[in-house]
Amino acid sequence: MIAVMIAGSVAMLSALFGTRFLIIFFRTRGKGQPILGKDDHGPEHHMHKQGTPTMGGLAIVGAALFGWLVAHLRPGLALSDQTMIMWAGVLVMGGMGLLDDVIKVRKSHNRGIFWKKKSYITLAMSTLLAWWLVAATGLSETLSFTRSTLPGWHLPWPVLVVFAGVIVWSTSNAVNVTDGADGLAAGSAMMGFLAFTIIAYWAFRNPDVYGAVVNPLDLAVFAAAFGGACAGFLWYNAAPARIIMGDVGALGLGTSLALLALTTNTQLLLILICGINVIEAGSVAIQMGVFKASGRKKRLFRMSPIHHHFELIGWPETTVIIRFWIVSGICVASALAIFIADFTRVTENLR
Repeated sequence: MIAVMIAGSVAMLSALFGTRFLIIFFRTRGKGQPILGKDDHGPEHHMHKQGTPTMGGLAIVGAALFGWLVAHLRPGLALSDQTMIMWAGVLVMGGMGLLDDVIKVRKSHNRGIFWKKKSYITLAMSTLLAWWLVAATGLSETLSFTRSTLPGWHLPWPVLVVFAGVIVWSTSNAVNVTDGADGLAAGSAMMGFLAFTIIAYWAFRNPDVYGAVVNPLDLAVFAAAFGGACAGFLWYNAAPARIIMGDVGALGLGTSLALLALTTNTQLLLILICGINVIEAGSVAIQMGVFKASGRKKRLFRMSPIHHHFELIGWPETTVIIRFWIVSGICVASALAIFIADFTRVTENLR
């Protein structure tokens, strides 16, 4: 437990100082986030954020990595192959987001890599990452809710790779979609990482029930490091944001959450843990579906993702963020309640 606390606290402090450094670095160079205006069908009501320092996700990922490494200075905590592969995936996906952020800043336009091309590239990267994780580690080959034996449906190796790749791709893009209001993505992700810290540490303390989880203590440290980093970043990212996380942060956080779900055998529970991200991404899919089905004439929401819809009907941005955080908290708490209830039922049957 001490290693988990070290990872979280070190990452939080590192993110505080790292984010402050990035704000000064980008401000002195006049580099900031471009915002899509009315001509590009973007959130015109966010134009006042034009020029806000971006790429704050560098501080999140860097602080989480530093906190995770510092925690391993404590004797007894091994560097697992599985977690190092996870870090490689986070850095590669985050690097893709960083490239997109750099292009946006240089072009002074909020369109980096064309979104369809970027979607295909991230899907290919996610599938390759899933293949590496499945091939090189003892990842359970079952469809799981709270543990590998529930429901315990075996997935053939190729199906597992594709399934895992889609989870990484969809989660990273869902977090990216959520990152449109100050602190919304970072705050909801922090709650998700807290849930995975508890789940992984619970698995570490109860190997008889969660024996299929590989090195759960290291996974708990990984999750705690990201949770602490999100907390430190929120100090400056909370409304009104002094820095934006950018795609480097959104893709890095989404990839981390997805990989934690895969390695803790809670793939299906991820839908609830990342409930607010599912709602946000789902609103975009529904908006596009209605728009195309109506011959490009009608829209269900005033603007998607759905947090923009509520802003346009009169909710202040801070109200939207806090209420969405509450929804996220309810989803995360419900997921943990289901996880613990299942553990209680299993342990009672073992007595």
